[in-house]
Amino acid sequence: MSFFAHPTAVIDDNCSIGADTKIWHFSHIMSGSTIGKGCNIGQNVVISPGVVLGNNVKVQNNVSIYTGVTCDDDVFLGPSCVFTNVTNPRSAVIRRDKYETTYVGKGATIGANATIVCGNNIGEYAFIGAGAVVTKDVAPYALLIGNPAKQTGWMSEYGHKLNFDSNGIAVCPESKQQYKMDGGKVSRLV
Repeated sequence: MSFFAHPTAVIDDNCSIGADTKIWHFSHIMSGSTIGKGCNIGQNVVISPGVVLGNNVKVQNNVSIYTGVTCDDDVFLGPSCVFTNVTNPRSAVIRRDKYETTYVGKGATIGANATIVCGNNIGEYAFIGAGAVVTKDVAPYALLIGNPAKQTGWMSEYGHKLNFDSNGIAVCPESKQQYKMDGGKVSRLV
C-alpha cells in the first residue's frame, strides 16, 4: 500500500487510492471510488461508489460524498459538509438510476456544515461559507453564504476576498496575484 489507512477505516475492494493519501478513523471508502494522490480523508467520512477525488483533496471529519460527485485537485471539504444525489428522495421510491452529478472545480472550498444540492456545479476557486445551502451553479472565484446560498463577493486563489477597482482589477493581498472582472466573470491575470 502506498497510502495510509487507520485500522478502523473500511476500504472496499475495487477502489483506487493514490500514493501518500491518508484515511483516518471509522471512514468508509466504497467500491468503485477513486481518490487521488496526497489526499487527507478525515474521521467518519463516507465516500460512495463512483465518487472521484482529485489530488491533494482535503476532506474533514464527518463528510458524506455520495455517488455522482467529482472533486478536482486541491478541493477543501469542511467538517460535516454534505452532498446530495437525488433531488426528490422518498424512502419507498428507488431512484438509484436517477442520481444527479455535481462537479467541484479545482481549488474550491466548501465550508463546515454546507450542503450542496445535487445537479449544481461549483466553479474553480469558489468559496462556499459555513452552513450555506447551494441550490444553483456557482461561478469560479465566487463567494457564497447563507440558505439558500447567495453570492456576496469574489475570492482569490489564496482565500482572500477580492475588491475590484473602477477598472475591474483586484489584487490578492497575500499572493499579489491580479484578477480581472469582465462581464460578471472573474479570471486571474498571468
